[in-house]
Amino acid sequence: MSQLKKGALLTYLKIFLTNVIGIMITPLIVSYLGKDEYGIFNAIGALIGTIALLDFGLTNTVVRFVAKYRAEKDRVGEENFLATIRLLYLGVSMLVIVLGIIFYFFIDSYFTKFSPEELRIAKLMFVILIFNLAVQLPGMIFTGICKGYESFVFPESVSVIRYLLRSFTVVMVLLYGGRAISLVIVDTIFNLLTIAVSAHFVIRKLKVKFKLHELSKKYIKQIFKYSSWIFVFSIVGMLQWKSGSWVLGAISVPKVLGIYGLGIALGTYYGAFSTAISSVFLPRATQMSVNNATGEDLTSMMIKLGRLSFIILMYILGAFMLYGEQFINLWVGGGELEGDARYNIKECREIYIIALMIMVGYTLPLLQAFGNSILEAKNKLSFKAVLYLVFMLLGTVLGGFLAIEYSAIGMITGLVAGWLVVQNVMNFYYHNTIGLNIFRFFKELLHKTLLVVLFVVLIGYFINFIPGNGWINFVLKGGTYTVIFTILMYFLGMQEYERQLFKKPLAFLLKRK
Repeated sequence: MSQLKKGALLTYLKIFLTNVIGIMITPLIVSYLGKDEYGIFNAIGALIGTIALLDFGLTNTVVRFVAKYRAEKDRVGEENFLATIRLLYLGVSMLVIVLGIIFYFFIDSYFTKFSPEELRIAKLMFVILIFNLAVQLPGMIFTGICKGYESFVFPESVSVIRYLLRSFTVVMVLLYGGRAISLVIVDTIFNLLTIAVSAHFVIRKLKVKFKLHELSKKYIKQIFKYSSWIFVFSIVGMLQWKSGSWVLGAISVPKVLGIYGLGIALGTYYGAFSTAISSVFLPRATQMSVNNATGEDLTSMMIKLGRLSFIILMYILGAFMLYGEQFINLWVGGGELEGDARYNIKECREIYIIALMIMVGYTLPLLQAFGNSILEAKNKLSFKAVLYLVFMLLGTVLGGFLAIEYSAIGMITGLVAGWLVVQNVMNFYYHNTIGLNIFRFFKELLHKTLLVVLFVVLIGYFINFIPGNGWINFVLKGGTYTVIFTILMYFLGMQEYERQLFKKPLAFLLKRK
């Protein structure tokens, strides 16, 4: 099996582990930290994530240029590029530290709703994570080099092993009385170990050298020209997933930040299921564009990918809409009881609403993921980047105003409104500028599948009347819904090529047995 296929399998394994272990470990973290400290943990993490934008897209630039120099067999150019990037990363680390020092002195005035003890915890976590980030950003160069050398197995294996060991360590630390500060120390240690192992592999196994032959402004300009649009999309991603936390951090108590963070986490888990499917097909966009595929051909491919994602996403969205609130009450809630460590029924409902709004708003971008690859292949990302940036900024401002009255739900309402506007505009752009047949896309996407989804959701509504509230009851409802959805979608909603995608892996497993 090739490095590419093995790397892809490890990537899917990582996505699976991240989702499953993340869902399992979150209640434990909330239980041991309490709602307030968990909220601080989320708030500081979001701020550090914002400062991490200072990567400026350099990691992806490393992948692209290393691959380019290897294809050209230009060893000197590669050495010079890597030495230049290392200098740039050194500058980035210094900038991170300077900004961290500046912001440290504004923490008191920024988190106005935090108590003195909460501010002390936030400051200490911030210092540790700034150090972590200053080391982590330059260390990412080694992962970029591995991918540029098409050595996918090593970095993905390290990532999977790191996540498993980190999760086990977090559980042990919590069981022995560790708090939020202990968790950020654990993350810092694992980051340092990962960087050390990756550096050893790159330097000793891949025989990569960093040697500055020439430092020119033109060369640096070329690097930043490539990374600029990647940087813009990083800002967009920050506004989508981080901006709500730092807006709420300025006007809300820590508990609200925890509620918002849990809703965001469930929304990102939802997106990961679709990404795992779409990433298999996305490289096809470049090949089709290079071969001058027609708009109808590209539309056909986007329909195939969109329908597969639609089936998976509608299963998850329908299940969460019907049984999500019960799941959250069991996951991080305390039922009718209120306490510091668990969320009460009202708070669980807020988490449910936030997650559901994200899932609804996030569905169309996930279904049209192939469209983004087409834009990249045709070098037309600039329009989408600027559009997203403008409306995410407007959505953040709107969410900030709504959050004053409606707290975390108001914040996510503003952001989701921005997403929806962008997607409607992008559909006009896809249709009129790129040449995709968007009307045909929606017609064939919903053909047969929509009726099945609506029918299953109707049945699922009555399944909800099965008496009980515990985990057994939840599994019974979810299992019944899953069986009904699978049977009806397979026989009534799927097309033949979609059925074959499910038949072939099953036939292979039966053959092996």
